[in-house]
Amino acid sequence: MKYELTNEIKKFGNATLRRIKALNNFRNVKAGDLGGWIEHESNLSQEGDAWIYDNAMVFNNARVYNNAQIYNDAQVYGNAQIFGEAKISSVARVSGNAQISDDAEVTDNAWVYDDMKISKNTKIYGDSYGLY
Repeated sequence: MKYELTNEIKKFGNATLRRIKALNNFRNVKAGDLGGWIEHESNLSQEGDAWIYDNAMVFNNARVYNNAQIYNDAQVYGNAQIFGEAKISSVARVSGNAQISDDAEVTDNAWVYDDMKISKNTKIYGDSYGLY
């Protein structure tokens, strides 16, 4: 196991989120480090180096796996999937059935939603909404 759920709880809309805590060292995460927030264990894979940092939240049926990283106050929800080496940061949102993969980055106030797919080395930032 890579992480466990702590007893620290945060309500966000209809979701009850719990903070994660690393059980092992990987990437720049050390055993004992607190991470971000998830609704249930299926939101963050126990395999690979995927991690949710800071106050970032992943909930509903959203999934983060492989080596993807979610930072700052980012939100990933709905049925969104973040995988590969993808990074979501700042106050960016990814929702619906959106998929962010490879080395793609979504940051700042950007919002990727519905059935959008962002991949390769694409960077979505600023006040971008549904460009793809």
